[in-house]
Amino acid sequence: MALLEVKNLGVRYEPRLHKPVQAVDDVSFEIAEGEFVGLIGESGSGKSTLANALLRLVERPGRISGGSIVFDGNDLATMTQDELRPYRWRDISTVFQSSMNALNPVVRVVDQFRDAIELHSDLRGDAVVDRVRQLFGMVMIEEKFLTAYPHELSGGMKQRINLALALVNKPRFVLLDEPTTGLDVVVQRSILEAVRTLQAEQKFAVLFISHDMGTVLDLSDRILVMYAGRIVEEHDSADLMRNPLHPYSKGLLGSYGDPRAQTVRITYVPGRPPDLTREHAGCLFAPRCPERIDRCLSVEPELLAVDGARVACHVAQLQAEPEDGVEVPARSAKFAGPEFVKSDDESKEALSQHAFLTLSDVSKTYRTRNGFTFSDFTAVDDVAFELRRGAVTALVGQSGSGKSTLAKLITGVEKPTAGTIMFHTREGRAIDVVGLRPGQLRDYRSKVQMVFQDPYSSLNPTKTLGYILSRPLRNFLGLSGEALKQRVEELLEKVALTPASRYRNRYAYELSGGQRQRVVIARALASNPELIVADEPISSLDVSIRAEILELLHDLVQESDVGILYITHDLLSARMLADEIIVLSQGRVVEQGRALTVIRDPSDDYTRKLLDAIPNPFDKLDRPA
Repeated sequence: MALLEVKNLGVRYEPRLHKPVQAVDDVSFEIAEGEFVGLIGESGSGKSTLANALLRLVERPGRISGGSIVFDGNDLATMTQDELRPYRWRDISTVFQSSMNALNPVVRVVDQFRDAIELHSDLRGDAVVDRVRQLFGMVMIEEKFLTAYPHELSGGMKQRINLALALVNKPRFVLLDEPTTGLDVVVQRSILEAVRTLQAEQKFAVLFISHDMGTVLDLSDRILVMYAGRIVEEHDSADLMRNPLHPYSKGLLGSYGDPRAQTVRITYVPGRPPDLTREHAGCLFAPRCPERIDRCLSVEPELLAVDGARVACHVAQLQAEPEDGVEVPARSAKFAGPEFVKSDDESKEALSQHAFLTLSDVSKTYRTRNGFTFSDFTAVDDVAFELRRGAVTALVGQSGSGKSTLAKLITGVEKPTAGTIMFHTREGRAIDVVGLRPGQLRDYRSKVQMVFQDPYSSLNPTKTLGYILSRPLRNFLGLSGEALKQRVEELLEKVALTPASRYRNRYAYELSGGQRQRVVIARALASNPELIVADEPISSLDVSIRAEILELLHDLVQESDVGILYITHDLLSARMLADEIIVLSQGRVVEQGRALTVIRDPSDDYTRKLLDAIPNPFDKLDRPA
């Protein structure tokens, strides 16, 4: 029997000054006791809204507009808040997306557990502390942090504590909403392994929401695919990878590569999700679908059983049960996307070019103060490597390994404690970066540009895109008038924001995350740089948009005489994009070599640890169906 049964659930937002939005529309599914179910979809598909509806946390101007949420025989959708209270943290709990904001910053950790325990159990005093100690052991947190405040914990520790807090009363159902977003791959792996172990021991059911395809496919027994507020496919995880039925599922799967493959091709779904403030006829995915037929444009597909799964797709349903006189196209689902086919020989050729940036014995030490005592912390320790034009060098390591500090040193934002950084311009002029005076930094920074991690905070929300792109053109190249306008439009076209005339007068808040990151890249290209330092440029983007940005960076290197330093904790994306990989641990280079060699034959244990932490759902395909 189903532990959770959702039928025809709808969530509608009705703001006073804007058109209403049906964010969740006629959603139905079941989750059995002890089952691990994944929910995937692009940003804006309705995943988090659905999660809030299941927990009855939808706030005004939103409301549950229809349907039922039956948990263990009781309909949560019709309960009052007082009736819901006994279920929360006892039978149903959640791990929220942002570990940084999920804990009360002014309350010690043990007291936050105490509230949840004493409200729903008879435990008091020392028994409460013993229970918290047990939970800390389960999620591998040292007992000394019981009395810590949240600001004294790392992001990974906070997220593990959130997981322990969700399990404090041994719930039967746990909702995980993007529980590892923003964490590096090793910390993410440790948290998810803890989830997997605890779920196997305690037999609670899980709904795991994420845009991280690899993680969801690796952990889940069954997958729900959500698009524009609706479930479009429900499938066993391994079978979904073998034979996705909905074209949208194929597009999402295509954006995740097999790290073991000799070559990797990633694709993305073109276009954008529909505007849900408008009425739409037919299938909502039809405008983006390469398999659509005439029926898709006029008749909305139902979610029906097909080949042991459920799918809302006319083409998939007609292939399973053909109709006389209806021609069904071949299942191709060809989506756009680059094929990353760099062999060791191609990377060797790119890396044979003369180095234009050389780091020699570079170190950076910070002095920190604790009360009346001072201590030194070495963030970068004796680092040496070279960068070349026309090549992508990936700098890989966990959070805190020194990657961003190196980016600051290379761009001249900070000066190293020791060592030299030499930059050789296209004209052959040598620049000693360490010795640059403030007045000389302006010229250097026109040649070295940054692409930052968060596209949402990288652009001025009060200025148009045209103004944002015009600033470096005026400051570094002295352009004005018609030449300035023409160059702004060329930059927008270069990053595929077309037609440029439509985007020039827009503001950043009118763009999607992927479009904003394209603008950030266009701004970096404005000064005709020789080096682009891309610091985690895809970590905050969903899976399909990541593929777009990786393709854009790949094409820039092919078409322009620039080098890219690609900073990431994600070895899989480094494998796709880079010619060379440099692995950084505790501020030191522990491994360096051509990308394919490092990935397929790592020589350092730390590199193997990073590789082992990459979710690899493709292992499921080696098992019998």
